[in-house]
Amino acid sequence: MGGLQIGEKVERVDGRKLRYEEFVERYLKGNRPVVLTGLMDAWRACSDWVSPDGRPNLSFFAHRFGKSRVQVADCCTRDFTDQKRLEMSVADFISHWLGLSAEKCAIDLSGSEKMGSLLYLKDWHFVKEYPDYVAYTTPPFFNDDWLNLYLDSHYMHRDSDIHHDKNEINCADYRFVYMGAKGTWTPLHADVFRSYSWSANVCGKKQWLFLPPSQRHLVFDRHLKHSVYNVYDDVSETQFPGFKKTIWWECIQEQNEIIFVPSGWYHQVHNLEDTISINHNWFNAYNLSWVWNLLVEDYNVAKEYIEDIRDICDDFESICQRNLAANTGMNFYDFFILITRFALANMIQLYHLRNEEDAVSNSSNKAHHFISNLVSISAVASAMKSFEAFAGENLNSCSVKNRSAFSDVKQNLEEKDFHELCMALVTAYETIDGRWEQNFEIGKAPLCPKDSLLLNCSGADCGVQNFVTASSSQICGPEDLIRLIELLVTLT
Repeated sequence: MGGLQIGEKVERVDGRKLRYEEFVERYLKGNRPVVLTGLMDAWRACSDWVSPDGRPNLSFFAHRFGKSRVQVADCCTRDFTDQKRLEMSVADFISHWLGLSAEKCAIDLSGSEKMGSLLYLKDWHFVKEYPDYVAYTTPPFFNDDWLNLYLDSHYMHRDSDIHHDKNEINCADYRFVYMGAKGTWTPLHADVFRSYSWSANVCGKKQWLFLPPSQRHLVFDRHLKHSVYNVYDDVSETQFPGFKKTIWWECIQEQNEIIFVPSGWYHQVHNLEDTISINHNWFNAYNLSWVWNLLVEDYNVAKEYIEDIRDICDDFESICQRNLAANTGMNFYDFFILITRFALANMIQLYHLRNEEDAVSNSSNKAHHFISNLVSISAVASAMKSFEAFAGENLNSCSVKNRSAFSDVKQNLEEKDFHELCMALVTAYETIDGRWEQNFEIGKAPLCPKDSLLLNCSGADCGVQNFVTASSSQICGPEDLIRLIELLVTLT
């Protein structure tokens, strides 16, 4: 293992025998990695994308998806903390892959050691680009995915100066396809937003090396500014004095296995065979605090970088937030809008449960889940209160689009985007685990009177809008959101 100290092997569990509640307690709340088996048998990708010999069906990709433009990493060339990125068509990428295979055969015969670049297709937004081609079904354990549910109906940024083109696929979701030949790899890193992730091997084999968050500091330099790039390098003890003390978890992931990656675990991944994988980044109530803590960490870096212009700048906080959005992918206001929308959506679910005659006997698990979600949101909102971005003068100066997106409760409840989010959340919770007892159809509002669709829940027969807005018609910042959550949890 190149001198690395391996302390534990990642646990393997048959996903067909695992209850959702057990997954939550052991892996989401426990923030521990696990390999799940038995969950990919019905996936279209496992037949279409794999040749009879078990290798990637590259000709299928070239024929069906060859015109797609994708990001490709050159695994032989470092670019600061990552690998050099290129853009090319899927067809050109596959041509390079096949050419590399032919070149390797020639090298093996000649005994030469020189070979061309190893290219690794990463972060292909396949689901967004090909919504009608259903390659897989997200396993129920990962359906409580606030990040992708939100981005399916909302844009992350509302400010015009950082808002992406509405037709742009990049940054539209965090559901990806990865493809790489044997020897391709990903440097040591922790995932975007400190999210959870899951990665399913459609074909091939990967080696994963994990470092628990408690040892994170050991892979950074003395100033905690730069981390180790490749754990198999001859890592400088002078620059990274703690590296030799690291104790790693290891996993060899086989075909048709899914690995769950918890928040904040640094990891490095190597393709031991030609490999295709499906990967999602996601977060929910259980790791919401990890996301907020990363935003704070990156905000402090962004603020420190321009601190010398504070006294001559009228919109210092706005510049900090723009830089945070550019560097991290989300700023404080983006995140506050997101958690406010999910708070309202969870309140609506609780309202319907409260009005169901046998809610106690049939829906106690769901009620507890929605209340736990709201408690987590409230805890993060409480941590937000002291930051300059939420001071009155800065809230008043933030864009009208940002402010209205969280402040006007009635407007939020009536927006089409919000209704779509609520419907997606309902469907996600309905598919989470068959052992959650439920007596309503997927796609319908849970326990809603007269079986009405949630889109119509503001009608005269449903009082959900009045229930929420009677408690608060305005959310002007984190403190208002906390008060609204406390009040409505008490009422339900």
